[in-house]
Amino acid sequence: MSQTQPNNPLHGITLKMIVTELVEEIGWAVMAKYVDIRCFKHDPSIKSSLTFLRKTPWAREKVEQLYLKTFPK
Repeated sequence: MSQTQPNNPLHGITLKMIVTELVEEIGWAVMAKYVDIRCFKHDPSIKSSLTFLRKTPWAREKVEQLYLKTFPK
């Protein structure tokens, strides 16, 4: 049984996909400018970013909003 979420633009998009696409499109430096977190500034990696974002709801929300601004549907 698959639940549909017509009002959720991020439905079906994983956090890993979000971070990876943002890095490819705008890079770590720009991401750090919009979301001021250490894992984007000092020795950034997908793995460290995912670990932090999964534990920190406010940062995850900012990254999701940046994704929606960068890739409007």
